[in-house]
Amino acid sequence: MPRRHHLKHRAVTLFQRRVGNPVLARLPFQTLLETTGRVSGLPRRTPVGGRIIGGAFWLVAEHGERAQYVRNIKADPRVRVRVGGHWHTGTARLLPEDDPRARLRSLPRFNSAAVRAFGTSLLTIRVDLDG
Repeated sequence: MPRRHHLKHRAVTLFQRRVGNPVLARLPFQTLLETTGRVSGLPRRTPVGGRIIGGAFWLVAEHGERAQYVRNIKADPRVRVRVGGHWHTGTARLLPEDDPRARLRSLPRFNSAAVRAFGTSLLTIRVDLDG
């Protein structure tokens, strides 16, 4: 990874962990992705932007496989997603073959703009929702 991407990743991640995510996770309308911590086994909730399309929840991880929630998904793909205040269970799938920039065009604009601006290694994720 080029040095500027490494520095950008560190700065964005620090801000998100300390400021952005704790505030956003408390908002009732915020979409959340809940994974199981790969080391702790505890639920980990991350604010995300995405959309349900055809029985699946789609999102783009801005730091790809370096994101902690993506590492958790790799260890255990069973997740929950809170959309519009309602929780849904499903199985997450990493889609490196999908074009994440094209995918962002079908997802909520504000979040997509932030992912494009702050992302260093975009990765599409699809959560196949249960029933």
